[in-house]
Amino acid sequence: MKKLMLSQPYHLVTLSPWPILMSFSIMVMLIGVMNWFHNFSLLIMLFGLILSVMVVYQWWRDVIRESSFQGFHVKFVVNGIKMGMILFIISEVFFFISIFWCYFHMFLSPSIEIGNNWPPKNIIPFNPYLIPLLNTIILVSSGVTVTWCHYSILKSLKFQSIMSLMMTILLGLIFTFFQAMEYSEASFTIADSVYGSIFFMSTGFHGFHVFVGTVFLIINLIRIIMDNYSSIHHFGFEAAAWYWHFVDVVWLFLYLLVYFMSN
Repeated sequence: MKKLMLSQPYHLVTLSPWPILMSFSIMVMLIGVMNWFHNFSLLIMLFGLILSVMVVYQWWRDVIRESSFQGFHVKFVVNGIKMGMILFIISEVFFFISIFWCYFHMFLSPSIEIGNNWPPKNIIPFNPYLIPLLNTIILVSSGVTVTWCHYSILKSLKFQSIMSLMMTILLGLIFTFFQAMEYSEASFTIADSVYGSIFFMSTGFHGFHVFVGTVFLIINLIRIIMDNYSSIHHFGFEAAAWYWHFVDVVWLFLYLLVYFMSN
């Protein structure tokens, strides 16, 4: 085994059907989204969503079995998983950079079609000192509680790690609730000029990332309760914490640019 590990720069734990099945499930779901937009039918989208949830459940189940019960996640494997998570977050960074690029293109040189103004005429932006500021405080606070949870795991303080992670999840859910409430009170839609498109695209994708991160943290809460982690072997939680801190930082840029500077 040692000779094999030295002869190749990677190590695959077991062959898994879930990546290719997840790709097909997402494809079906997105085809369903297009069908929903054109034919107003949710059937194919819901079918793809159910398939995706089933694949995610079984994929996560296998990873937990490999790491917690079969002992496959040795240091060499964990290093590969860490690199994969780092590359994934970098790809997400460039995704949001493209959105901010679009924003700055319109913010710094608004075209004559939108009245040479930013925000465009007849667009009433949100007050940055109301719900946006509250959501900023909530999300930054969740970054503090998830860090508290990490240090509790390092110190083998199970009760504190559970309580702090529950607080993080609660703050994430509150953030999502206020975001939905803000959307319901918006005076413009995604179809109202380029401002509406950029606003709902940027905050909507960020909200989706918050939802995914919240699910990630809920899975980790269950694993902490079931004693899947130790003080030296808990990368599943570290990956979730990295992702959550990334979501925090993106929101700070969104608040500064989309909410504060647009006023």
